[in-house]
Amino acid sequence: MILLDLNQVMIANLMMQIRNSSEVEEDMLRHMILNSLRLYRTKFAKDYGDLVICCDDKNYWRKQIFPYYKAHRRADREKSPLDWNNIFTILNRIRDELKETFPWRVLQVETAEADDIIGTLCHRFGKILKADGVENILILSGDKDFGQLQKYANVEQFSPVTKKWIRINNPEAFLREHIMKGDRGDGIPNFLSGDNCIVAGQRQKPLMSKKLDTWISLDPLDFCNEMMLRNYKRNEALVNLDMIPSEIQEQINNQYDNYQIPDRKGLLNYFIKKRLKHLMEHIGEF
Repeated sequence: MILLDLNQVMIANLMMQIRNSSEVEEDMLRHMILNSLRLYRTKFAKDYGDLVICCDDKNYWRKQIFPYYKAHRRADREKSPLDWNNIFTILNRIRDELKETFPWRVLQVETAEADDIIGTLCHRFGKILKADGVENILILSGDKDFGQLQKYANVEQFSPVTKKWIRINNPEAFLREHIMKGDRGDGIPNFLSGDNCIVAGQRQKPLMSKKLDTWISLDPLDFCNEMMLRNYKRNEALVNLDMIPSEIQEQINNQYDNYQIPDRKGLLNYFIKKRLKHLMEHIGEF
């Protein structure tokens, strides 16, 4: 099983396409995204099986428990010269075309992120011990959050952006460190800092390396005061993929089990309609 973070692949191709221009060429972007999916499938399918495309929805459930989650990204987009409303319209259209035409599961669950889909399926199919006949799982994403899922012996991770394997020696310690450090990219402060720290542009309270190294091996109850424990639990709820709400996990598993994979015969007409001449030569690789 190849669990592909679609948003990351799309954004990587978008950034490549607009490197010399702020204009988004939809046909070219579509070609680039589809060709990336083809190349990943060709490279990894033999060892890991077929693609499962994991998509972000909107109104993430994490925003319901932490209003500042990814809040700074909207402000960054508003300052950008790019027309992000148009970009999202194009990316959503390409995502929907994948659902309608391509012979893969393309999963999108209300209020869930690709992280939730990847985490849920790894929890379901991951094995603590590797054995004959166990399905190998490859996560195609550079997102560091997924390092925690390497606690399963059959889970590996490859970054499409850096083209490198991501290997975590101690996933449990990695997760604890991630909880304490937070995730600036997602607007999550470290566990010594207040909720709105990043959004307000305030400096986070420094988290000293010596203390971090000591705390990683301890139970939070052994070193946290009331404020620290509250913020530790805040971050844990946001980054620990064991804590995805059960109703979200149920929806993901139901969608995976009941997904109606489109017939491959629709691919040719789609390639003709979208003028994907060069990809048509590789239609058997989709």
